[in-house]
Amino acid sequence: MDDFSDVLTANAAYSASFVDDGRPGVAGRGLAVLTCMDSRISPLDVLGLRPGDAKILRNAGARVTDDVLRTLVLAHYLLGVERVLVLAHTDCGMTKNTDADVHAKVLAQGVDSRSIEFRTIADQEATLVADVQRIRSWPFLPPAMPVGGGVYDVRTGAIRMVVEP
Repeated sequence: MDDFSDVLTANAAYSASFVDDGRPGVAGRGLAVLTCMDSRISPLDVLGLRPGDAKILRNAGARVTDDVLRTLVLAHYLLGVERVLVLAHTDCGMTKNTDADVHAKVLAQGVDSRSIEFRTIADQEATLVADVQRIRSWPFLPPAMPVGGGVYDVRTGAIRMVVEP
């Protein structure tokens, strides 16, 4: 079995009945969502969205990085994004380690990762507030663009807003 045969087999079945509905590549509801890469989060389901409604950005910890800011500029000016939701979550691995912890765990596997900033999270709410503010103050996005931040509870499915738009 090769490394990807399971997903390629599933894709073959999917593509056999796939019908292109002509959906454009813009965010149909003008929304971008930045959330964590945690596989327990299904952003479309969590927010009552359908494919094509939003641009979904994911990374470890739902952190606002330079690449996220670059992507939001493209999403706004080219793909119809008019509002942004930063969605952290409970039980996040990025809140359970420090950068030093991660570097030590990686080094234990024989790799020196000290040139990487992992952006672990000591205080999730304070980090969420700072990350939302980073988007709000980014000079390449409209200053009046609504940006909010919340925490998704992986046990209840509920979102608690921490930073209102």
